[in-house]
Amino acid sequence: MMPGPARDERDVISPMRWYGGSIAIVSGVYAVIMSMIMPEMTQAGWFMLVLGLIVLVHGILLVTPLVLRWGDISGPLMLLYAALMLLQQAWLAIRQPEMEGMNGMMETGTMTWDPGMVALALLMLISGLIMTAHRDGMKAQPTPEQ
Repeated sequence: MMPGPARDERDVISPMRWYGGSIAIVSGVYAVIMSMIMPEMTQAGWFMLVLGLIVLVHGILLVTPLVLRWGDISGPLMLLYAALMLLQQAWLAIRQPEMEGMNGMMETGTMTWDPGMVALALLMLISGLIMTAHRDGMKAQPTPEQ
């Protein structure tokens, strides 16, 4: 088998970055969709839309070599995003405890707390903790020579 072109170590994305990036992309897309399908755009909806877009971009960057320029900030950023999402969901749950998810959103016409968003935010929190604790896992992983 002929060896292929030499790969730059920065081109190889670590499994931890794939994991964190995937969670951020799914969370960001979910937040954007949930904020945009509301009948009435409220401050909570705008907050979730902006945060979802930021999380989505961060997730995309995590699976590219561009994130290597950020150093060790990706894990703490994921923790911040997760904390903001969880705080918003807690605020929405306290404000309208009897309403939840799509049913509550359709009844009230405004954003209500969403168990799906809470679950994704918890995954982001765990991912951020892992990324922060194991910063060396965020670096490119050399591939074995064949």
